[in-house]
Amino acid sequence: MQAFFSFLFLRQTSFRKLKTAFSNFPNNQQPATSNQTAQRYKVIAAFLVFALILPAAQAQNPASLPTQPSGLPPAQPKPPNVPAKKIPLKLRASEADRMVLKKYKFRRDAPDSLSALQEIRGLILALQKDAYLTASADTFFLKNDTLFVDMFVGQPFKWVALTNGNISEGLLQKSGFKERFYRNRPFKPDDFVKLQERVVEYAEDSGYPFASVKLDSIRLYNGQIQAVAKVDRGPLITFDSIMVEGRTKTKAKFLSRYLQIRPGQPYEHRKVESSYQLLRQLPYLNVSRRPQVRFAENKARLYYFIEDRNANQIDALIGVLPPDEGAANQKPLLIWEGNINIRNIKGTGIQLGLQARKVDRNSQILDANYLQPNILGSPLEMGFNFNLYKQDTTFINIKPRLQFSYYTTRYGKITFFGETRNSRLLSTENLKNLTAIPEFADVKYTALGGAYLWNNLDDFYFPRKGFLATGQVALGNKVISRNAAIEPQSIYDSLKLRSTQFTGSLRLENYSPIGKNGVLLARLRSETVQNDQIFRNDMFRLGGLNLLRGFNDFEFYASTYFLGTLEYRFFTAEDSYLLLFYDQAYYEQKLPGSYNDDLPLGFGAGVSFGTPAGVFQFIYSVGKSELQPNLSLSNSRVHFGLASKF
Repeated sequence: MQAFFSFLFLRQTSFRKLKTAFSNFPNNQQPATSNQTAQRYKVIAAFLVFALILPAAQAQNPASLPTQPSGLPPAQPKPPNVPAKKIPLKLRASEADRMVLKKYKFRRDAPDSLSALQEIRGLILALQKDAYLTASADTFFLKNDTLFVDMFVGQPFKWVALTNGNISEGLLQKSGFKERFYRNRPFKPDDFVKLQERVVEYAEDSGYPFASVKLDSIRLYNGQIQAVAKVDRGPLITFDSIMVEGRTKTKAKFLSRYLQIRPGQPYEHRKVESSYQLLRQLPYLNVSRRPQVRFAENKARLYYFIEDRNANQIDALIGVLPPDEGAANQKPLLIWEGNINIRNIKGTGIQLGLQARKVDRNSQILDANYLQPNILGSPLEMGFNFNLYKQDTTFINIKPRLQFSYYTTRYGKITFFGETRNSRLLSTENLKNLTAIPEFADVKYTALGGAYLWNNLDDFYFPRKGFLATGQVALGNKVISRNAAIEPQSIYDSLKLRSTQFTGSLRLENYSPIGKNGVLLARLRSETVQNDQIFRNDMFRLGGLNLLRGFNDFEFYASTYFLGTLEYRFFTAEDSYLLLFYDQAYYEQKLPGSYNDDLPLGFGAGVSFGTPAGVFQFIYSVGKSELQPNLSLSNSRVHFGLASKF
């Protein structure tokens, strides 16, 4: 857009002369004639006439605007470095113009003729952006290896008034246009371009993708400009239909609801632009290229180029743990994990998932989830999650959750949920004849909360660039139940059986490409639970392949933790890479009557590569903490598994 205005302001003949100066090498040039000032005003008037018939802010094809001012020599690559004497630049101007030029920085010498041309060109463009519309390089000549340039700066142009012609109240509010901003202010092309962009952007999202802004009733006198701003909306465009191109079972009806693009609605360019990223967030679709829009008979038909991706998952992961220190006749322990995920059932976006894990000798986890998009034809998405965690013979946690989500048009997802967590003690043999509050208790927590996800990763499974951020907060009632097997019962008298509890979580991930095949992952994860009476079965668990490598699964209890990760991945194929990682955590335990914290760390290496049967992963890691103070191979962890997708 700026290039278009610069084109209208620049004088073509001056730069054509400058371009040929180094071939002609005249010894002398005559100063500019008195007619040049009149010519400059004719150029400005021509610009304002062009503004009537060639409005700069076109909605549909911004790429068609000139990339540089016409009449200027096109940008060309510099020739190879050849030792040469630098060419000094000397500007000649009137006293008033020299005072203005002192405010601008430019090189006083140039290594070659092309660089000299670019310096003068850049200086004139900078002057014109600052309202010196008649600035030009009038005469120039080369003498004694010095380039002399006669510069004319002139007076800055300013608005006398820019009044509203037919811009509606809604456009006025969205664009921020106010007539007082254009009274006795410098006429800067960039300011008017920004006004055009704001007006056109709002019109594009209101059903008028061909809208444009122009100047009317222009008056030009003594360096002052007066005009009227008018909007040409063009025809009202509505969405027609969505066409799906490619080998996919995904229904156009599902895409219409998911992308919030309905036939008959006014055209919204913002939705079309964001739909590409929204589709890339779906794990079961591969988007081959950006959508196309075709306009006909005041309707817009959208074409999406997608293919089904192998996203249904059946996999198993096996880990090897060393025997417990001091344990007699115990062998290394095999832990395992199994997953089943079925996505995009019958092309409707419905998902089912089931995960079962064994994390130590007597502890198990079960997770199940169901996802139903487009509830009752709306863009709302409903999800149900169920989690069961059994910690050996100590306690069992059951946590169901119901949530409703809504995708925004800017990479975001807003979620509201309700959940409850029922924690029950399994064994009370060690909870008799107590003299202090125990570390475990029967607790029920019911909460309401919200979450937000922002995701612009370039790939769901193997991202190479992009950023992901998600956060969650929940507030609810916590109820401590009396357990009849705990003695003495008076231990509960010192507890507040009903209270308010807050939980929160944060996850940030950034993927940065390094070289052609390298990717650096920087990740931060944190969770916290805030209450005056926190028990171990209220806490989060750290450790294992998914959260702090180098330790057993769920080895640490934490009421609050921070976990930072740096991971370098070197891709050998689209779905294969080598990795090096470092995990650094900080956690704290706040129990009734006690406090503890630690800074555990883990590091290691691994490989993940695709096979005809699925993606195979092998990771070797070691860790160090207060409970594991020495980095020893005997305390290392090995995880390997195969994720099969179909």
